[in-house]
Amino acid sequence: MTVADERTTDAPVAGAAGKQSPVEPSRFSLKHPRSRIAWIRPAVWLPLVVTLVLLAGLWHWGAEQLPYLLPPLSDVGSSLSDEFGYYVHNAFVTLGEATAGLGMGFVGAFVLAVLTSELPLVRRAVMPIAVVLNVTPLVAIAPALVVAFGFGPMPKLIITGLICFFPILINTATGLRSVPQQVLQVYRTMDASRVELLWHVRVPNALPYLFAALRIVFPLSIIGAVVAEMSASGSMGGLGTAISVASSMNQLPVVYASILVLAVMGVLLLLAVTLVERRVLHWHDSVQE
Repeated sequence: MTVADERTTDAPVAGAAGKQSPVEPSRFSLKHPRSRIAWIRPAVWLPLVVTLVLLAGLWHWGAEQLPYLLPPLSDVGSSLSDEFGYYVHNAFVTLGEATAGLGMGFVGAFVLAVLTSELPLVRRAVMPIAVVLNVTPLVAIAPALVVAFGFGPMPKLIITGLICFFPILINTATGLRSVPQQVLQVYRTMDASRVELLWHVRVPNALPYLFAALRIVFPLSIIGAVVAEMSASGSMGGLGTAISVASSMNQLPVVYASILVLAVMGVLLLLAVTLVERRVLHWHDSVQE
């Protein structure tokens, strides 16, 4: 290669108008619009820090003005540090109930969504009942579930599953039925069976809708488990029970410490679902970087 060729190779590429094309900065450069280390820029983390400081200041003021409503943050922190094992144990109890109930609701909702998408008769028969079930206050039927299934975990699992059932059913059924007709016609011209259409076309098309529902129901399952623990008598553990007992004894630091643990659990579950979604739907526009 001659010196002239080397100069030509190293020179920036000129555009159609004779201008040099800008070189995109590295993904690990702060100048890149979607840099993986962009979080170290103050413009990214400073607004959140300022908001948290303001909220802490408002909490401190509220604790001084309304001591019967808000405990000092120092008391909440002391409760967490002094009784850390207590909160961890109850958090795992609530998490187990939430994930088991969510699993039950997911299986039932997914199977029913497939049936309603493939069989219009099932859709007309089931969807109205599902809507009625969604608007029914499940707390009101908790005592009946305790009578039917006893004081074990089953009533709490049923309530949690029912709370998570409807969002999964609606989103999955919508995704299964939203395949463009042109795509279906192409597969039908190749004599694809209904099972092949379901597995190779409808289910992949429904995955973005399904993950959108999971981003809702994973944190919602924590709420469902707590509501079930509070409403289903005979519960022997869980953060919902801890909140109920602490409220009856006017232990506000324990109440708010339990709420903080629940909030952290919800955030971690949402983060886990988001990471799995990015892995599974790496081909979809919704997760493209």
